[in-house]
Amino acid sequence: MTLQPGITEQEIANYLANTPAFFERHAELLASVQLTSPHGQRAVSLQERQMEMLRERIKAQEQRAVEMIRHGNENLAIADRLHRFTCELLRVDTPDTLPEVVVRAARHQFMIPQATLRLWGVRAELATRAYAQDVSDDLRAFVTSMGQPYCGVNAGFEAVGWLAEPTQVASVAMVPLRQRGAESSFGLLVLASPDATRYTADMGTEFLQRLGEACGSALGRLLPPAAA
Repeated sequence: MTLQPGITEQEIANYLANTPAFFERHAELLASVQLTSPHGQRAVSLQERQMEMLRERIKAQEQRAVEMIRHGNENLAIADRLHRFTCELLRVDTPDTLPEVVVRAARHQFMIPQATLRLWGVRAELATRAYAQDVSDDLRAFVTSMGQPYCGVNAGFEAVGWLAEPTQVASVAMVPLRQRGAESSFGLLVLASPDATRYTADMGTEFLQRLGEACGSALGRLLPPAAA
């Protein structure tokens, strides 16, 4: 079909959209119009093409629903693990064992190959503990400047060197530890994996932020009274 000069396809589309009675007056067009099916080169009627489009939309909606259910189940599982992790921290009677519990529980609950942490500014009697080993001023400043956890490739971070097998780390999550409402940090939790896709720059960090808040609140018991 060749359009008459001055008549555009958009004008025809607008006319048909605004004049539904046209198809009542010319019902035979619905059966006679032939379109090419996207599922082959066969010709189908307008009604058949509409049914195909409807089936495709329903299928797409079903797929979205399945994805929403899957994500919901994953989020529920993560929330359950975080709850169990927090309960483990609450059951600790001896504050000095908290760092070990945090690392062990994080690895177990979240299936993390390697994890560790460092704290600074702890009470004087705890200064010789492994978790209180000295860290550089640059790292302390970096951690304090972190507005949210870091997720991404291992770029040779100082903190990765705290792990038992730093050469096996492809991706890492670093979670700053601070008291609720405090601007400065007093520690860093490191979660590492040999899988380069485990922690990526585009992943959400809300879960890690909550994990950091739970750890920060628990580990604050190791700080001097003035800092806690």
